Parts: sequence; C-alpha cells; structure tokens
Amino acid sequence: MATIDQQFVEYIVKTLVNNPDKVSIDRTIDEKGVLLSLEVDPEDVGRIIGRRGATAQSIRTLLRALGTKNDARYNLKIVNNDDYEPAAKHEDEEAPADEEETVEATEVEDEDIEETTEEGSELAKKTRQELADLDDLDI
Repeated sequence: MATIDQQFVEYIVKTLVNNPDKVSIDRTIDEKGVLLSLEVDPEDVGRIIGRRGATAQSIRTLLRALGTKNDARYNLKIVNNDDYEPAAKHEDEEAPADEEETVEATEVEDEDIEETTEEGSELAKKTRQELADLDDLDI
C-alpha cells in the first residue's frame, strides 16, 4: 500500500502528465531520509521538470512542507529513461538550417490579464481544496 507521501506525489504528477498510467514512485529510506524515485513516460519527463526545473523544484518544495508536518526529510529523484526518441518528422517537412526562430510579440489587453487572473484564482481555490482533502486522509 502506498504511503501518504507517495500518494501525494502521485496525485500531483498524474495531473501534470499525458500518460498517468506510466507514473510509478518507489520509496526507500536511508540515513538521509526518505527518497522518492519518480518514473514517468519519457515523453512526460519535460513536463515534470518544467522550464529551468521550476516544476520539479515546486514539487520538492511541497514535499518539504509535507516533511515538516510529518517530521521527515524527503528527497525526490526523477528517473530519466534514456530510451525516448522524439516523434520523427515527416519526410516532406524540412528542418530549418541553423536559423534562429523568430517570435512575434502580441499586444495583451488588460481584459485578457483580468480573465487569466480570474481563471488562475479559480484553479488556485480548487487546488487548495484538493490539497486540504488530501490532508484529511487518515493513513
């Protein structure tokens, strides 16, 4: 049976990935604390790590908070499967020859920002409620 820390990480990770069935978490305990080894589908590794490691760091921060509550020290290791090969391009598509990609800037209206903030606020409320529900689990 999975422990609360495994369930916690599994819940977070499965909401982020495209292949939740391939998420597995191994738990080991040593003198340094609890090590959670996370393995996901190779296509989803980038989603878990995030830009500049921001998503992985956020998960580790949440684990640290859980560890504070449970008087435990948690470490998260993301296991990298090197057997991943990105989807091949179609033969009729040409790869750019070392050209820099240009990105056009778009104007953002104040209304767009307000809509995004409202959506983010609803997501934050929902996430807080789900975390509170997880906190109420007696395991």
